[in-house]
Amino acid sequence: VRAHILRVAADLGYRQNLSARAVRTGRTGTLGLILPDFANPFFTALAQAVMRRARASGHYVIIADTEGDIGLEQQAIASLIERGADGLVWFPVRDLDAQTVTPGLPTVVMDRKATGLSLVLADYFGGGQQAAAHLLAGGHRKVGLVSGPMSLSSMTERCEGFRAALSGHAECVFHVETAFSDDLEPAVGAAIDRREVTAIFAGTDQIALAIVRRAARSGLRVPEDLSVIGFGDAPWVGTSAPALTTVEMPIEDMANEAVDRLLQRDTGAPARVVFDTTLIVRESTRTLP
Repeated sequence: VRAHILRVAADLGYRQNLSARAVRTGRTGTLGLILPDFANPFFTALAQAVMRRARASGHYVIIADTEGDIGLEQQAIASLIERGADGLVWFPVRDLDAQTVTPGLPTVVMDRKATGLSLVLADYFGGGQQAAAHLLAGGHRKVGLVSGPMSLSSMTERCEGFRAALSGHAECVFHVETAFSDDLEPAVGAAIDRREVTAIFAGTDQIALAIVRRAARSGLRVPEDLSVIGFGDAPWVGTSAPALTTVEMPIEDMANEAVDRLLQRDTGAPARVVFDTTLIVRESTRTLP
């Protein structure tokens, strides 16, 4: 009887009514993914990793790009709740404190500090140390630091790790903040033009590649005149010109952990999972004579 019904269903082109199934089971088979800037290829890679893991478990993913806007972020959360999403992988615009409105559905937060929610993070402090150790081993003794917004704990930690590893061995000549954008703050260009450093550590790969382009406009060759190292290891940085030396965040592993934790529906205390980073040496840094 079962085989006969399935053949008839296939002949008729029958499809399940997922809304009706959700009423019975309380599960819709969908997960939400909220990202701050889908134009950044790092988040494209993260989204693909989340979708792959969810698909393997029979789930679909609804993606929301908040464009760095906290208001849009809250609207996206409300929309996912209305649509009955089973859980949320959330890469917030900013760190979340106890006063932040938390989602009304199972949630795992990535890359940000949050109160009362499970976190999936990388060892940002250790990654900053790895970047500094690489430059020190290359003979660099006057270096610069160009970070993203220091209001984010993940950015603060990678910069603190970088400075801690440099201490007593090299001078951090400047530290300039800039937005997560291809357009650098004027202060970054001014610091590059002074030609006081032989290397720059950038808080993200996006910022690092913007520095490479800005250095070229100043007549500086990378890495011959200026070494540049990034953070993240988005898939496209290995094919840039020159290919970018960077600190890898294991995007695939972090995405898998976030999805798996949601699907387990763990009712215990919020977890804090930290993944190791790895230095990836390519063409944008060199050893000084």
